[in-house]
Amino acid sequence: MNFKNIVRFALVAIVAVGFCALPAMAAEQTGQATVVEKPSSLLPLVALGAGLVTIGGGLGIGLLAKAAMEGIARQPEAAGSIRGAMIVAAALIEGFTFFALIVCIIGTKNN
Repeated sequence: MNFKNIVRFALVAIVAVGFCALPAMAAEQTGQATVVEKPSSLLPLVALGAGLVTIGGGLGIGLLAKAAMEGIARQPEAAGSIRGAMIVAAALIEGFTFFALIVCIIGTKNN
């Protein structure tokens, strides 16, 4: 798999997670309470979304570590700056993954 295919897969996964979260966030206002129609029908979509998020986060961090190790192997004197950039990028990937998982958990709140 080359880099373009990985980026395409990641974008499709992000869009799929977004579409899985939309039904969970769609609610009708009836008086004071917020009611979600058929919350039990959302469980498969939420599970699919959580799985895609986990796969995407794992692939992202794996590719990041691979690129960092190759860079350190080619230029050992730049290991410190490569390591620092890798930690920042990994934190951003983890942050997005946790956010998406929280959205999936909120989608199951009414079940």
